[in-house]
Amino acid sequence: MAKFLTTASLNFFLEQLVLKSTKNLVLVSPYLKINPRLRELISDKAKSGVPVTVVYGKTDIAQTEKDWFAAHPQITVKFCSDLHAKCYMNEANVIVSSLNLYEFSQINNKEMGVLLTRKADGSAFTDAVEEVDRLVRNSPPVEFQAKPEQPAPEPLKETPKPASPEPGVPIEPELLTSSKLGKKHGMSATKLEKVLEITGHLEKRDGNYYLTDKGKAAGGQFRKGQYGVYFLWPEHLKFPSKMELVWSALRKG
Repeated sequence: MAKFLTTASLNFFLEQLVLKSTKNLVLVSPYLKINPRLRELISDKAKSGVPVTVVYGKTDIAQTEKDWFAAHPQITVKFCSDLHAKCYMNEANVIVSSLNLYEFSQINNKEMGVLLTRKADGSAFTDAVEEVDRLVRNSPPVEFQAKPEQPAPEPLKETPKPASPEPGVPIEPELLTSSKLGKKHGMSATKLEKVLEITGHLEKRDGNYYLTDKGKAAGGQFRKGQYGVYFLWPEHLKFPSKMELVWSALRKG
């Protein structure tokens, strides 16, 4: 039968719910600031192949959370603007509670909740699963990007272009980050990378962009920085003329 949970037992059973999930894990919480212990458990489950879905409802999510989700593309993240419910579920247990997936709440607030199990609370468990499934289906997915990269590494700046190159010696083109190249053309780095995906310079796999052979041939380069991966592009990267319409549409979008 259903088990009543206080603050301490909520934290304990929430960890156990994550730790013992083997087929699926769904975490529903308006606010997100996941404590290090839960991050470790969730990350381990996602990397082991357990499908993990997080639904949240507040747009003021911290950059640290965005960076963490960006580093875990295996985790499906969805947004529900009018979300107020807090519910945590795996294939055998459901916790419905007042507890947000928020570090401050877990430490400082007085919370209450109820634990339902598939075995002992069949009807209530099924109702909870159906409602959470409906919420997940109707919430749009969200993709986070890590904090914008730092300026290009110094070695790229140490070799200046020769003012008067010898005849027949090509001048090495200046390389720009996606952010800088996008700014040059009046768009964000996200929109630029979408254009480069359309032109075949990038391809998207598992929520992340990768350089294609075409992108490499055009001079695109892949880098790892302090805040994640990023791309470098020749300043005068050329696109097929038909893409001018796409660029125009993206500027308006």
